[in-house]
Amino acid sequence: MTPLSSRRAFLGTAAAATLVARRALSDDGRPPVARPRATAFDARIEPDWEERLVVTCGPAGSDVEGFGARPIQAAIDLVAGQGGGTVRLGPGRHVLRAAVRLRSGVRVEGCGADTVITKIPCHESGLAEDSDWYDREITLAPGHGFRVGDSICLRATNPHDGGPLVFKRLLVARSGDRFKLDRALRENVWSSGKPIVQALFPLLWGEEIEGFAVENLHLDGDRARNPELDGNHAGCIFLQDCRDVAIRGVEARNNHGDGISFQICHDVVVEGCTSRDHSGLGLHPGSGSQRPLMRGNTLSGNAIGIFFCWGVKNGLAEENDCTGNGVGISIGHRDTDNLVRSNRISESTTTGLLFRPERGASFCGHRNRIEENRFADNGGEAAAVIDVQGGTEEVAIVGNTISESRGAAGRVGIRLGAETRAIRLDGNTITGVATPIERLS
Repeated sequence: MTPLSSRRAFLGTAAAATLVARRALSDDGRPPVARPRATAFDARIEPDWEERLVVTCGPAGSDVEGFGARPIQAAIDLVAGQGGGTVRLGPGRHVLRAAVRLRSGVRVEGCGADTVITKIPCHESGLAEDSDWYDREITLAPGHGFRVGDSICLRATNPHDGGPLVFKRLLVARSGDRFKLDRALRENVWSSGKPIVQALFPLLWGEEIEGFAVENLHLDGDRARNPELDGNHAGCIFLQDCRDVAIRGVEARNNHGDGISFQICHDVVVEGCTSRDHSGLGLHPGSGSQRPLMRGNTLSGNAIGIFFCWGVKNGLAEENDCTGNGVGISIGHRDTDNLVRSNRISESTTTGLLFRPERGASFCGHRNRIEENRFADNGGEAAAVIDVQGGTEEVAIVGNTISESRGAAGRVGIRLGAETRAIRLDGNTITGVATPIERLS
């Protein structure tokens, strides 16, 4: 895949925040910005600069030479410190011992399949001593194999209430088996909770940043040599509390967890990506994420292709190919006012599109529109291709094509649960199933 290195391509990704802001200024009655200037503390409006800072990283002759987390991080931090621009990763295989932290205003670009980012196989250790909630250090058992600069995941049981504890930290200093952490624990980690430290982390990680892009990279989570860390904590790409993001032309594969996960992130564009063969979710627009745009992606071999988590609103999933997942697309907990349009959902082992039952009608995914999608050969012999469960209300399912070539058996085209309300069915074509539409009572 050719890197998107032209001036106009860059402006279409890293400057997404600017474009959104300009549209908002025009829509609310204020005059549009016809002659933008760079003005102090104005992060929304800038001129279309003909040249921006580019720092290369990787092979000999790059601005920052070397492969792995440290060279990439050095290049990203350099560009961020200069006010933003592009980090261009050359061909090669980057094997990480730590998560690469993305930064505001920085576009990270690779050379497609020639730029691969992966991680070391997971190893783990117990703790030799307890740590209290105010501690910023841990002591590992001898023979652990961890180094300063490593990312870790510390998992334990809360000694007070029995709930799970998960910490992601960086080892920043060492004396023997004692390691200083980049941040305090803020929870008690005692031997009674059976704590374990693992070399688990997202490959690319962004937290509380904005206006950045990731493009034309191949990310390999090495699923076979790493235990699961779910999409609330990691993924090939994991974002938390971010906004105005562009992810384009990325292949994320083989992670023991999610492919691309973003939690409480707004105006995220995921376009032209492949996310495949994960034990978790291909695309995970996570809790509270507003206005995600997922277009033209390929999701295959995952537990779920696209998973709308909690409170995902005003999103668009369009022209994606969801093939061979457990569930093609899943919508649930207060995921409202989303549009799922012109996708191809095929060969799902459980169901093509699921509206989850949740905990009652007030928790369900209302006012979503499912339009002009193509469903082919989804689910088992008694499954529904589109299964609307719980107290889901005011959903429009219109103009979709549902086909089945494996034999009708007990298959259902569209199943509406007994508690569903105001589900509009219009113009759907359903062939090859035993029961086109089933309304439970």
